[in-house]
Amino acid sequence: MSVAEAAATAEAQEAGGKIRPSSLRRIPVIGVVTQDEEAQGAFKTMDLNRVISLLEKTDKDDLEEKQLKSVKKLVQCYQNGFPLRDLAQIFKILNLCAEKIENQPHFIESAFNILKLCSLPFLKKKVSDEITYAEDAANSIALLGELMKIPNSELRIQICKCIVDFYHAEPPKKHITGYQQASSSYKIKMAEVGGLAKTMVQSLGLLENQLVEKLWVLKALQHLSTSEVNCTLMMKAQAASGICAHLNDPDPSGQLLFRSSEILWNLLEKSSKEEIIQQLSNLECLLALKEVFKNLFMRGFSHYDRQLRNDILVITTIIAQNPGAPMIECGFTRDLILFATFNEVKSQNPLVKGLRFSNSYEDFELKKLLFNIIVILCKDLPTIQLLIDGKVILALFTYVKKPEKHKIIEWSAAQYEELQLHAIATLSSVAPLLTEEYMLCQGNARVLAFLEWCESEGVFKNTISQSDDKEEVIVLEIQSDILLILSSLCEHHIPRKEMFGTEGVDIILRVMKTDPTKLQSGLGYNVLLFSTLDSIWCCILGCYPSEDYFLEKEGIFLLLDLLALNQKKFCNLILGIMVEFCDNPKTTAHVNAWRGKKDQTAASLLIKLWRKEEKELGVKRDKHGMIIDTKKPLFTSFQEEQKIMPLPANCPTLAVMDVAENIRAKIYAVLGKLDFENLPGLSAEDFVTLCIIHRYLDFKIGEIWNEIYEEIKLEKLRPVTTDKKILEAITTASENIGKMVASLQSEMIESQAHQDVQSEQKVYTKIQATHKQRELATKSWENFLARTSNAKALKKAKRLQEKAIESSRYSEHPPNAVFHRTDIKGLNTTVPSGRVVTVESTPARLLGGPLADTDIALKKLPIRGGALQKVKAVKTVNESKKSVPT
Repeated sequence: MSVAEAAATAEAQEAGGKIRPSSLRRIPVIGVVTQDEEAQGAFKTMDLNRVISLLEKTDKDDLEEKQLKSVKKLVQCYQNGFPLRDLAQIFKILNLCAEKIENQPHFIESAFNILKLCSLPFLKKKVSDEITYAEDAANSIALLGELMKIPNSELRIQICKCIVDFYHAEPPKKHITGYQQASSSYKIKMAEVGGLAKTMVQSLGLLENQLVEKLWVLKALQHLSTSEVNCTLMMKAQAASGICAHLNDPDPSGQLLFRSSEILWNLLEKSSKEEIIQQLSNLECLLALKEVFKNLFMRGFSHYDRQLRNDILVITTIIAQNPGAPMIECGFTRDLILFATFNEVKSQNPLVKGLRFSNSYEDFELKKLLFNIIVILCKDLPTIQLLIDGKVILALFTYVKKPEKHKIIEWSAAQYEELQLHAIATLSSVAPLLTEEYMLCQGNARVLAFLEWCESEGVFKNTISQSDDKEEVIVLEIQSDILLILSSLCEHHIPRKEMFGTEGVDIILRVMKTDPTKLQSGLGYNVLLFSTLDSIWCCILGCYPSEDYFLEKEGIFLLLDLLALNQKKFCNLILGIMVEFCDNPKTTAHVNAWRGKKDQTAASLLIKLWRKEEKELGVKRDKHGMIIDTKKPLFTSFQEEQKIMPLPANCPTLAVMDVAENIRAKIYAVLGKLDFENLPGLSAEDFVTLCIIHRYLDFKIGEIWNEIYEEIKLEKLRPVTTDKKILEAITTASENIGKMVASLQSEMIESQAHQDVQSEQKVYTKIQATHKQRELATKSWENFLARTSNAKALKKAKRLQEKAIESSRYSEHPPNAVFHRTDIKGLNTTVPSGRVVTVESTPARLLGGPLADTDIALKKLPIRGGALQKVKAVKTVNESKKSVPT
């Protein structure tokens, strides 16, 4: 940033507006006073050039008095602040006074008075003055750092006060007509441009044994370090190492440690963290940090001391991330391990004798920070022996258990639960490095017992039932960390997997039965499920008794239930587990027996996942799922966009990377272990997709050979005739396989279409027969109604019936044969009947009962029964006419 740009930035920020590039190019020059005010003048007229010339002279005996008088007059003239336009001359006068101090001590007062006025805000006559005189202002402020070389305590302290006042600007004592105060951030910006922070850091080297001046410089640097620009300048001046090395210097006030730690914090946050860590990673700095931390740990009892102690530990933790930091050499690692475990493992070390933690927030934070730094320290292999000597595993296991009742614990219930979480997380990092100590402590048994308790009993169950999200998060993280510990220990170690045993499998199965809706709660169930799946991979697979027990307890069903949730983040891991489990011959029956929603089978689920994956990858398929490009049947949209380029032999190509970056290869492996045959519950669409899956390996091999061929062309290599023929044959064979699969898919689709047509025809035939029956029934009903309402129709039906009966008889009767009549005399019906006919078309309550109009009814049935009662009725005109019974 240039001087002018910095000034413009400061002015724009003061105005509260946004900075625009145009504001740096075209700035209107506007006066802030009228011509009358200009005529009056804001300051008494003073020739600064004359003062400079006077100070530069050295040949007269009474010259010093005149020089001091002229400077005193200048101070009186500018007692309300320096105008920006005069800064260059005023600071030149200040510099001349400073040069005379060594031989003429009386100039100390003159320089002091000018510096005192520098604390006041600068004054501007025009709005544009801040930019016009930006370079003069930056150079003038930079001079303050150079003046720190003058071996005078008063001047040095006044310079520091002046810098601190940049951040606590006071208004001028009285308003000056025609002048306006410069923006409050103007001096700060000019200090950044002038590089003041760098010279102030360098001045620390001049103040080794001068505590008061050193504290003032640190106070000034504390203010300067609030900006990134200044922190970068300080970093280049090696401020971090210079300040840290003197942390333990004598200081009764305690300000040195406080201000130094604040500066180190700012440097770590606002400049290159890696560079600052490198500066602090030396023996001198770490010894100073070690002594400071020990003193605060053992003798710090106030709230302020505990906060400062924790800040020092955080800075140390950041430094410990550097493998090159001599943490072990300076003895800091051993002390930190001692402090982290003294409360759990009794020690006779005088450093911790009689020490106790309180349940204050600072001590609670310290305990967590100590657990955290152990995780960082254990990454350095030489630390392992110190961890063994410090009995870190035993100390951590004091938290991996159910809290004992009636036992006095320093921490509250909530604090203890959170410490359990941190202890288990630490154990997950340390235990794989200290397996012997872990096994001596019966680690697996303890961890499994604790995990089982977390699942069923104790504080955690109560906290979850109270719907306390924070407590539930802690519980879930504890369970996740425990499973992570078990996975780290059991991976690649069959005897430990056997120790995991059926109890461990039962716990994993219980976790897998978690309500799927909780996976979206954001409380950590996703992490717990990941840890559970990882523990299946590391603690069960490869141990045949555990695998068989997992299958017996329907573990495969639970895995497929999770897979059916269609959560992409879990699919890859679950399918990987399925691939490994399918090596067990008992697994196939379980996979085929599983049924999901709507009676979905495992094979159908896997094929559905394949289609979804290909859709997301942008693989070209038609509306039926058929192959479109037989040369590149598996190509994703990403592969299409990327151009093939020559790569070294040890670099995977796009085709190879594709295998690892999606789930298609795993689906192929699972279905392959199910033999691709007799897969239940598949639709025609599934069979079309299955054709592609079945040939996945062939397609992928052809894809890789095609890449090889293309790379040879790009490198302009010409293979020998035999190799060229082989390459062409391979690519042709791969394309032929694609064409064969596409042809098979077409046949399947056509067969399915033909089958659909046949099925549709059968349905239509059935519908047609149904309509025919309805038509016949309707026609029969209409005929019936006609016979009951139309006498002519009834007589016609009767004649047809008699004719049919007659035509069915023999034309000649055998000799001596007895002929019996088959009809009933007086019965006027046109349907075959026995001795009794029940007519249900008319309700019995209207007719008195069945057969009321027949002679048989009158002869055979009692009148009191169901026959029609004879009542007197009104005679009508047609009464004498013979009615036709219905």
